[in-house]
Amino acid sequence: MTSKKINKNEFFKRQTSLKEIGENGQKKLQNAKIAIIGCGGLGSIAAVYLAASGIGKIKLIDFDTVNISNLHRQTFFTLKDIDKPKAKILAKHIQKTIPFTQIKTEINAINKQNIGSILKDYSLILDCTDNLSIKYLINDYCVLNNKTLIYGSLFKFDGYVATFNFSLNGKRTANLRDAFPKIPTQNIPNCSETGTLNTIVGIIGLQQANEVLKIITNTGKPLTNQILIYNTLNNDQFKMKLKPKFTKTEIEKIYKNETYQIDFCANQLEEFTILKKEFLHKIKQPNVNIISVIEDQNTILPFKKVTKIPLSKLKENPIELDKNKEYIVICNKGISSYEATVFLKKRHPNITILSLKNGISNF
Repeated sequence: MTSKKINKNEFFKRQTSLKEIGENGQKKLQNAKIAIIGCGGLGSIAAVYLAASGIGKIKLIDFDTVNISNLHRQTFFTLKDIDKPKAKILAKHIQKTIPFTQIKTEINAINKQNIGSILKDYSLILDCTDNLSIKYLINDYCVLNNKTLIYGSLFKFDGYVATFNFSLNGKRTANLRDAFPKIPTQNIPNCSETGTLNTIVGIIGLQQANEVLKIITNTGKPLTNQILIYNTLNNDQFKMKLKPKFTKTEIEKIYKNETYQIDFCANQLEEFTILKKEFLHKIKQPNVNIISVIEDQNTILPFKKVTKIPLSKLKENPIELDKNKEYIVICNKGISSYEATVFLKKRHPNITILSLKNGISNF
C-alpha cells in the first residue's frame, strides 16, 4: 500500500483532533526535518514515534550493526537483523509502516571531521548516542552552529533528557557543558558494561520525541535550562536547573583543541589486545585464565572457568596473578577490559595479560 492510497487526514486524525495541534501543527510537523544520531534504544524509539507523528524528513545516523544483546531494548530489530546496519534496518521499518516520512541514512561513524557535512542541513538534532566524547562533540558543534539539541542518556535505572541550545527570547539556552564542563576521562562505564533496564530506554526515547513535537508545534514548554532525571525504580523525577555559562567563544576554543576520541579502543596498543579468532584458540590451553571485569557479575558468559571481578573492585583490591600463567581480560565492548589490562600490566609487567578486542557482545 502506498501513501497515495492512504488518507492522510484519517492517518493523523487522533493528533489533529487536539486543538493545540490541529491542521496547522500537523503541517509544521510535515515540513520539519530532523537528524537522529544513534539508532539503538533511544534513537529507534524516537525515530519511529516521530515519523508516526508526521515529521516530514528524518536522517538516521549510526555506524553500528545489530547484535543479539540489543534486542531486549531495541525492539524494532529482530533476530533476522543481526549483523545488519541499524540505520538501514530502522529506515526500512519506518518506510513499511509510516508512509509520509522521507528517510535518509548515514552509516559512517560521526566524528569531528565529518559532523559538519552530515548535519549541515538540520537545525534540530537528537543525541541518542551512548558515548560521552561523541555527546560533547555533538553538543559543541550544535552550539557553534546555532542548532537545537535534544539530549538523552541512560545509566542503569536512570534516564536523562534535556533540550540544549534552544533559541529563547533571542538568546541560546544552556548546553551540556553548563551542566558538566569537561569530558570525564576515567572510570566512566557505559551501558554495555553496567547494563540498563529496557523500560528506561523507552521512557527517555519517548521523552526526546516529545521535546521535538513541542518545539516544532510550539506547544507546551521544552526542557530548557534544566535536565530532567527520571528513576524507574521509585518513579522519582528531578529537574536539575542550569544557567547558561559557557559562551560560544569559549566553546570555539575547546572545539579547536579537542579531538573527541570515540572511545579508548581507538588508542589501544596491539600488543595488549587479542582478536576473537586467536582468543578462541588460546583459551583451550590449560595455562590460560579468563578474567571478566563486567560490572554485572550475573552476566552469563559462554566460557568456563572465568574469574569475575568488576573493574571498580579490581582497582580497589587488585588480584594476584600467577607468573606461570597467561591471562585474557574480557568485557562487553573491549573498553573496560583494556583499561583493566593496562592496570594489571603495570603491576605485573612480566606476565602475559591481554584484552579481548571489541569484547564479547557478538559472541
